[in-house]
Order: sequence, then C-alpha cells, then structure tokens
Amino acid sequence: MTPSVPAYRRLSVEERRTQLLEAALGLFAHRAPEDVSLDDVAEAAGVSRPLVYRYFPGGKQQLYEAALRSAADELQQCFDEPREGPLLIRLSRALDRYLAFVDQHDAGFSALLQGGSVVETSRTTAIVDGVRRAAAEHILSHLGVTEPGLRLRMTVRMWITAVEAASLIWLDEGKQPPLDELRDWLVEQFVAVLTVTAARDPQTATLARALTSDI
Repeated sequence: MTPSVPAYRRLSVEERRTQLLEAALGLFAHRAPEDVSLDDVAEAAGVSRPLVYRYFPGGKQQLYEAALRSAADELQQCFDEPREGPLLIRLSRALDRYLAFVDQHDAGFSALLQGGSVVETSRTTAIVDGVRRAAAEHILSHLGVTEPGLRLRMTVRMWITAVEAASLIWLDEGKQPPLDELRDWLVEQFVAVLTVTAARDPQTATLARALTSDI
C-alpha cells in the first residue's frame, strides 16, 4: 500500500483573507508601509499577485487599511482587562500586552504612530485615533467613572499620548530600559498625573485618594 497524500484544502474566502492580512501585518511590522509592495505580500503568503488583487481590488491602500484595522483591534483588546483586583495591577497587565505589541511590531508601530507615510489618509488617521479613544474609555471604565469631567478626560488622554511617545522613544533607544521597568514607570506616571490634576479637580481628587490607598 502506498501512503496516502493529504488532499489540498481550498481555503474559504474568510480564511484566505485572514492569511493575506497576517502576511501583510508581518511585513508592516518590520517595514514602513511605503516599503512594502503587493508582490512582497503575495510572496509572504505564498500566493500570486492577482490573487491579492482579487481580495483587495483597491490595491495596496485597501490592504494597508485592512491590516491597520486588524492591528487596531488587537491594540484595543490590550486594554480589555477584567475588572478584578486593584486598578494599578489591572493597568500593569494592560500595559504588558500593549508593550508586547510594540515590541513585536517595532518598525510598523513607529510608522503607524509617527505618520508621514505615503499611504496615510484621513481614514488611517481615524483608525489610529479610535485606538486612543477606546483605550481612554477602558481606563475610565476601570476607574468606575460614567461621567468624567473635562480635566479627568484630558488627564487620561494625555497619559495615553505619553504612553505612545514613550513607546516610540523606547524603540528609538534600542528597546531600553527593559519592558518591565518601562511598564512600572508608566504606571507611576499615571498616578503622578492624576495627583497633579487632583489639586484642581474634586472628581479626580476622589479617584486619586482611592487609587493611592490601593498601593
């Protein structure tokens, strides 16, 4: 008896699309978008260029936006932490996931946040901004705030911007300091900015007192 040869399995439309997106994300993770061609994506996925066009008739721009949405979904999930235990512990776990994403998608993360790419559009900018807003909503939810005032909203969004900036600088500095030190430093900065705002805002002052009591 001759050994049976596994039959070729034809991928479904969704499976093929996922395969192409994963190949694109792998390339965008380590190269600026303008340095990635459809031929590169086709080669990475082990398919032909016409097949890539069949799934993304809008070409590279459509593929990039789809890959960006996929990455944005993953980033948003970083802050989707169960509301159990002290807030700072929850925040640390969320940052661990966020910084792991930055570490794994270094060049692509830089290109994504720094902008200036030839494939950047108002749609791609909106996708990135959506990640920031979702992160802010998650943090405010963990703070137990349903109606945050202006100063508290600004403080949380400013801290998220600081996290992004620190991540980019961390990449530029050869991924130093170690990730655990960077995470702890960012958590400490979160407490610090809340403390500063607390001096001007009663709502934040109440939150800051509750937060520091958990330390």
